[in-house]
Amino acid sequence: MKTLYEKEKKLNEAIKKLNFLNPENSNLTETIRKMDSQKNQLEIEKKDLELKYEELKEEFRKIKLKLDEMNQQKDKEHKKEI
Repeated sequence: MKTLYEKEKKLNEAIKKLNFLNPENSNLTETIRKMDSQKNQLEIEKKDLELKYEELKEEFRKIKLKLDEMNQQKDKEHKKEI
């Protein structure tokens, strides 16, 4: 019986919470709208940042290749001097 009583109590608490989250509550609806808008904005910013990150990775790769080439050239010149 105790388990049944506990389940009923938890169910009543859940119903109270659901009643509190009445979708007709304009404050809650507005909050949800704002959060959705913020989420969309953050997704746009995330995509922009990911694109910039990929561009920076590619730029880094190119610079690293140039640096490696310059170091190889320098090594060759140094060996010639020796």
